[in-house]
Amino acid sequence: MKRRVVVTGLGAITPIGNSTEEFWQGIRAGKVGIGPITRFDTADYKVKLAAEVKAFDAKEYMDVKTARRMEPFAQYAVAAAKEAFADAGIDLAQEDPYRGGVIVGSGVGSLSVVEREYTKIQTKGPGRVHPLLVPLMISNMAAGNISIQLGLKGKCTNVVTACASGTHSIGDALRAIQYDDADFMLAGGCESCICPTGVAGFMGLTALSASTDPLRASIPFDRERDGFVLGEGAGVVMLEELDHAKARGAKIYAEVVGYGATADAYHITSPAEDGGGAAKAMMLAMEEGKVSPSEIDYINAHGTGTHHNDLYETRAIHQALGSAAKDVAINSTKSMIGHLLGAAGGVEFITCIKAIEEGYIHQTMGTREVDTAECDLNYTIGAPIERAVNYALTNSLGFGGHNATLLLKKYQA
Repeated sequence: MKRRVVVTGLGAITPIGNSTEEFWQGIRAGKVGIGPITRFDTADYKVKLAAEVKAFDAKEYMDVKTARRMEPFAQYAVAAAKEAFADAGIDLAQEDPYRGGVIVGSGVGSLSVVEREYTKIQTKGPGRVHPLLVPLMISNMAAGNISIQLGLKGKCTNVVTACASGTHSIGDALRAIQYDDADFMLAGGCESCICPTGVAGFMGLTALSASTDPLRASIPFDRERDGFVLGEGAGVVMLEELDHAKARGAKIYAEVVGYGATADAYHITSPAEDGGGAAKAMMLAMEEGKVSPSEIDYINAHGTGTHHNDLYETRAIHQALGSAAKDVAINSTKSMIGHLLGAAGGVEFITCIKAIEEGYIHQTMGTREVDTAECDLNYTIGAPIERAVNYALTNSLGFGGHNATLLLKKYQA
């Protein structure tokens, strides 16, 4: 039989706060973390806005030498992981370190270090390239550095499924604990690619919003939506086997009861037009959790603000929930923090945890008039919703046709 898995620790670095508490207070205050790009000169760029992490100092989370051996995506991951680990209160001296692991994904790794070092090659020759270019660049170093910093010696991997990386990572960590490969796992996602190549690349796909109004740039499901806003950060959680958590008296935030993962097998960037792949992921999560569509109180949508995503995800929700779709509260955290790519799933999972804990479903900020001809569900427009949340779904859809859904439940002993 599968073992029960609960959440006992939370950690977040986001455009509206560099801890879970700061992030959640920003959510409750309706704070939007979008603003003019400060990382480089955007004079030649159509896109002017991004959701940058602010006032982050890596030296607050690690020593200077260690910080220099990590790019921001990995620094954010380590910071969020250390918060989640401390929040969980696990004393590693009392644990078998081979029973604790890390699965933290990044969709991109570091584009910035590639830009810097390629410029050196062009201007000074290959002999001047940073000797740590490769470990600074590759996406698995987020998980690797977390393991090194915290002494976790069990399963240590990373999932790279573009914007679904964080959700797949949590799902894979869930499976590791359910089937007794581990007793506790740090899991989630991280990203930092607000740089010339990152913005130009997504701009070339016409995926980014060209709005210059931070409050009307990331507007999922709005009839005037024109793309997503690039964000950055990390969201990492501690998953733990239920009896292990209870034995040490841990605070339990919620239980993870379902996971669905599918592929559209359709297109490299567009979701399937009928929403079938995303719908199946939701149905698989609900099937594992033994819940009916009418029991779902809240869906944290992928909700990017691109025309195709919002339309096709709406179709997916209709398919998965049937007549119950019209009654579920849906929102998009990306309306406040932009699209964190590989980090999105981890941060949005935390949003679901807090919604369950406090009975608070945040407004989809910035969205005013939904595209009623196509997007016809309750996207929490105009004001937050305060009500009990017993079951929540969170969706992530990645380039390549990757779909991931997690089902969370209010914990009951």
